[in-house]
Amino acid sequence: MQIKPFVLISACMALPLAAQEQPLSAIDWLAVQRNAPPVISTPVPTPDTPVAESATVPNVEVQPLDAPTVGGVGLLPGSITGLPATLWTGSRTADLIGMLDEMALRGPSVPALDSLLHTLLLAEAETPSLNQGEAFLTKRIEVLYHHGLVAPAEALLERAGDLTPELFALAFDLALLTGSDEALCQVLDARPNLSTDLATRIWCATRSGDFPRAMTVYQTGTTLGQLSDLDTELLLRFLDPEYTETTSPLRPPVRPTPLQFRLFEAIGEALPTAPLPLPFAVVELTGDSGWRAQLQAAERLARAGALDGNQLLGVYTEQTRAASGGIWDRVEALQRFETALTTGDPGAISSSLQTVWPQMRSAGLLVPFSNLFAAQLRGLPLSDRAQEIADIAGLLSDSYEDAARALAESTDPEMTFLAAIALGQRPTRPAPDLPHSEALAAAWAGPASAPEDLAGLPGQNRLGEALLQAIQRFESGSNGNDGDVTAALHALRAFGLEDTARRAALQLAILDMEGARR
Repeated sequence: MQIKPFVLISACMALPLAAQEQPLSAIDWLAVQRNAPPVISTPVPTPDTPVAESATVPNVEVQPLDAPTVGGVGLLPGSITGLPATLWTGSRTADLIGMLDEMALRGPSVPALDSLLHTLLLAEAETPSLNQGEAFLTKRIEVLYHHGLVAPAEALLERAGDLTPELFALAFDLALLTGSDEALCQVLDARPNLSTDLATRIWCATRSGDFPRAMTVYQTGTTLGQLSDLDTELLLRFLDPEYTETTSPLRPPVRPTPLQFRLFEAIGEALPTAPLPLPFAVVELTGDSGWRAQLQAAERLARAGALDGNQLLGVYTEQTRAASGGIWDRVEALQRFETALTTGDPGAISSSLQTVWPQMRSAGLLVPFSNLFAAQLRGLPLSDRAQEIADIAGLLSDSYEDAARALAESTDPEMTFLAAIALGQRPTRPAPDLPHSEALAAAWAGPASAPEDLAGLPGQNRLGEALLQAIQRFESGSNGNDGDVTAALHALRAFGLEDTARRAALQLAILDMEGARR
């Protein structure tokens, strides 16, 4: 199995840490460790005394020097993320798994923290416990899977080396969605002990062209009652096309497994992915099911931070719209706006920007849109409303500091407040109508200081745990407990993630403000 090029592209979408104004290497506790003078001790000779009480050979775990443990493999080395190798080592595996469980089905409310979470999951670091490394890796894979980062999750498993039965089951589900299952079927043929799941064995037997073996396994499974009712019917239709022609279509399940999804496809009853969990959306990116399905999937994945903005734009501009209403109006609005940008006509740009902005807002895609176009809008002579949109887009974009400096002369209290946050300064003017304004101002009211219960965690090699807790507190704050917003932002700033803190604050205020305008 080889890591596909687009896997690394997707993975690099989640790299906020390397670009921090105060990278993790600048954290006080780490700087002290690096700059401390070496301590040289002189060994004191001691008399030889017998120390063994038994001749029994103890169990010893062996691994190559400098090789990450199974649970510690990652796609992103510390030289890229700025994260220490001891990110997790002081934490209890059960505590980390518990926090990740809460984040699996519902990601952070703002893209900046989505990106931080994905970076933590993809980072190469030592495991909290050598004996529980596989459990920790499994949980990391599961969270990436639920967040739609199927290809990076697959690549992470490829780095793990030899698969255990539990990891093989995960890898097989991922491979079914990315279309790379044939290679894993070859692995299973060589190592049958990797899976006792009969449906998997039947599928892999057909992939190698051994239909008699597939039918034998199927008959054995049905006789012994080792297949579910749905798998029994699906596999029969898959193995016997003539039987399929004489039966009515099956009722689609609410939550099919990846293998069931592929079986429905194989028997000519492909399931639409729009109502299915997010990971299934990656199947539609090929465009094989039509442009509309591809558009819907691209939007879902972009909202979750699993698709780059340029990839989203590529899908939007692939064709001309085939109908009107809903997603088609959004496609037309974006295409007209992009065309207006190429003409350089300020009037056309202003008009099309005012049309496309609410379309992107309704789709939850303001941040990707802003990253794509904010820089091109800066300095243009736009209409008043279009200029307001351009200013907001600038603050949501990667170049938010440049946008903030351009707002130095603004008389709008909300814009001047947000500009101060973007520059890492305490706002001097209140903005009472801006969501969470008091909590955001308090986060920059003085030197960054993490909450007492989090402040000591990095020094205990529990930085990853501290960052997960900061994300959780931010989520609590975004749901109404503003004190948690302040605490989370203080923690991010204290741990060297100034850029992430600013982005998260700007996104929380702006997206809530824009949401109220719907």
